[in-house]
Amino acid sequence: MEVPPPLVLKRSLFVPSKTLMGPGPSNCSQRVLEAMSNPVLGHMHPECLQIMDEVKEGIKYIFQTLNDATMCISGAGHSGMEAALCNLIEDNDVVLLGISGMWGHRAADMARRYGADVRYVEASFGRALTLEEIRFAFDTHKPRVFFVAQGDSSTGILQRHISEIGDLCRQHDCYLVVDVVASLGGTHFLMDEWKVDVAYTGSQKALGGPAGLTPISFSKRALTHIKQRKTKPKVYYFDVLLIGQYWGCYGTPRIYHHTISSTLLYGLREALAHFCAMGLKNVVQRHLECSVRLQLGIEELGLEMFVQHEPDRLPTVNAVKVPFGIDWRKVADYAMRKYNLEISGGLGPTVEHVFRIGLLGENATLEKVDMVLSILNEAIQSIKLRAIKTERSKI
Repeated sequence: MEVPPPLVLKRSLFVPSKTLMGPGPSNCSQRVLEAMSNPVLGHMHPECLQIMDEVKEGIKYIFQTLNDATMCISGAGHSGMEAALCNLIEDNDVVLLGISGMWGHRAADMARRYGADVRYVEASFGRALTLEEIRFAFDTHKPRVFFVAQGDSSTGILQRHISEIGDLCRQHDCYLVVDVVASLGGTHFLMDEWKVDVAYTGSQKALGGPAGLTPISFSKRALTHIKQRKTKPKVYYFDVLLIGQYWGCYGTPRIYHHTISSTLLYGLREALAHFCAMGLKNVVQRHLECSVRLQLGIEELGLEMFVQHEPDRLPTVNAVKVPFGIDWRKVADYAMRKYNLEISGGLGPTVEHVFRIGLLGENATLEKVDMVLSILNEAIQSIKLRAIKTERSKI
């Protein structure tokens, strides 16, 4: 038997141009797209290693850290979550998960696979955790590791008080892991000042880079803990003592760990360069201003934000309640079919309940905010009108 070449691959590749205003990925700038068209380099070539060093410095800036163990994991944002937990957790360690959406549950699934004794502190539906709830959970469970997402993209919730949580973790000799995949660039984050032990983010969100590389950083405290493990991390691919040697983090000769994508590195390098040129504070302020404008527009349309307490709203991923009697899929389909605009539905606990509108990177502009508000309103009104006409036709 001979398998013939597939007919579909005889056609030329066609990729439509879309405006990505869901929770990520966001649109890459022309600068990033052009960077990725450069020739491929070998993963141990000196030019590739130089780009890795430059990327590393950019990551330190966006995290506001001086950690030596700053690098990228080759993989999507989930790989950052895996690497953080895989390296910190040993069998029977108590791991406490802060839950304000689906990402705490996803981290719990991973932690359990690494042998953790998993515990939860869960916020009520649609709100962030309070410090009092977290303190009570620490006194009750006495965790070795505490995980929390600063911004939960499934609910649009911003977990504030990371600095106070950092102090709490030090008091309890606990390691703090913060997921900043959806929040970095849209709200303030100071890794060293807030005593965060591990942080990771997505390259494809507010950074505006290609998906596939996950910036991550480990504190000196966390690195000491990892070096003193009784057993090696359970997954070779996520062992940061090895990955860090490839990235030149420890002052030792570089080793081959895996074949990194040089083209993704080019894109991330240029995304970081653009981010740094604008300045961290300016980028955060722009995202905040866009979110405020969107929220005001949502109110003017007679719609309602999912997160009731305004300070707990994530600026980068805005969750809007789906109006009664409206099928969110029809709204999303209308926006995509007519305008090539992505508006997402809910995820995890918010499925069927919300639209999620992303204001990320290139798409965090006042013009894009006004555009998405106009199209969202047009789509909802069109669906309502169609429903009225359908009911009349039945009479």
